[in-house]
Amino acid sequence: MRRLSSTAVLFAVAALPLALSACSSGGSASAGAAKSAAETPNTPTTSQTPEDPNAGLATGARLKTDLAPASFIGPGYAVDASGVRDSGTMFQEPSSAPAALSKPDCTKLSGTGWITVTGDGGVSFAQNDYANKNTSAEIGQEIDVFRGTTAETVLNHLKKVVAACPTYKDADTKTTVKVKGAATSGLGDAAYTITLTDSAWQNGSTLIAVRQGTAVVTVLSTAGHDNGVATAKKLAARVTAAVGANAKG
Repeated sequence: MRRLSSTAVLFAVAALPLALSACSSGGSASAGAAKSAAETPNTPTTSQTPEDPNAGLATGARLKTDLAPASFIGPGYAVDASGVRDSGTMFQEPSSAPAALSKPDCTKLSGTGWITVTGDGGVSFAQNDYANKNTSAEIGQEIDVFRGTTAETVLNHLKKVVAACPTYKDADTKTTVKVKGAATSGLGDAAYTITLTDSAWQNGSTLIAVRQGTAVVTVLSTAGHDNGVATAKKLAARVTAAVGANAKG
């Protein structure tokens, strides 16, 4: 700390009466101003930081560790490199323009990223797809994370999509795909299963969406001879359990 010299101290003491005299000559207005300043509480000079809307949500980099590994998918399947994606360590802006649920693009149900049919975009995601070169069967898995209660909205929107899409035309075979949906118990906080069948296909396709907290787990399977249902249920249960365990941890 900087110190005053002895000469400066003596000068300050000698000048004190003059300073007091000058203050008193200002009258009651100066005294009142000093009193008002003393009684006024200190006002914060900095504003509060806005709450992070993504606080507590998992990033895509974390979500990809919740996806089932290749060893779980089983022999004969290889990962499709073009279908391996995630949102990394950053969050993205959620969709602000949901799809027209009365006239959705029903053909999106045929894709591995089929949850986009609702038009609800999350803030983070991770996904990958597997294909069997011997049978051409497909298995896909995806996790999308949403803010607030949007995950619940996604499942409600999915039900509306199914109601609006009883059938649609397969782009490859030009035949009619039949769509059926039903609520599913025993998975996460809520779940919904969609079954796609077509007389031109060797096997149908099962899609399952599971809400687990702020996340929606979606899987697709055409494996086996049961429209892919057994594989889809097994995979949905595995991924949902991982999402729930990591959320608690």
